[in-house]
Amino acid sequence: MRSPLVYLTVLVVATCGLVYELVAGTLASYVLGDSVTQFSTVIGVYLSALGLGSWLSRYVQRGLARRFVEVELAVALLGGASAPLLFLAFGYLPDFFRPVLYAMVVLVGTLVGLEIPLVMRLLRETVDFKELVAKVLTFDYLGALFASLLFPILLVPRLGLVRTSILFGLANAAVGLWSTWLFAPLMGAVTDLRVKAVAVLLALTVGFAYSERMTDLAEEG
Repeated sequence: MRSPLVYLTVLVVATCGLVYELVAGTLASYVLGDSVTQFSTVIGVYLSALGLGSWLSRYVQRGLARRFVEVELAVALLGGASAPLLFLAFGYLPDFFRPVLYAMVVLVGTLVGLEIPLVMRLLRETVDFKELVAKVLTFDYLGALFASLLFPILLVPRLGLVRTSILFGLANAAVGLWSTWLFAPLMGAVTDLRVKAVAVLLALTVGFAYSERMTDLAEEG
């Protein structure tokens, strides 16, 4: 297992995690108005969910590498589909939009909160603890910086919210697939995980291709 590549993985998943938070806050502000309230509540709930995910990671006792890949694929599906699902919820179930919004934020935040603790536990046998904490958190915060800069400057103006969320879902799924090689020494058979990862990648690719149609459906609702 090559530590530099693991740190690159941390950078990618951290960037994805913050993008999902920004997507939810921006979308809520767009459809509900009062951007201060929407961003404050979404950020607060998301950060709390991150803490919940970190706390729940203590109960993952076996197969850490497999669990990490499974978490990545779950984040890819939920995070990637978050914007289209929220737009559709607002279009067709406006009275239930807020519960759907915060349920999505809690689910995605909890899954994202599992990622870094699992990575740190995977590395603790091969990297000095002080160096491990310093490097993992450094790349985690760098990922957040990249997301906060890319989101308003490049992603939303060029792709919009729906394509942005799906694109980063693809990134999470790619990390999940890549991790089946990166953490291969810590896993047994990985064929099932690779098949699942490819299926998620294909599903999100189709979603990306039909993103405009999904936006039109939400507006028609």
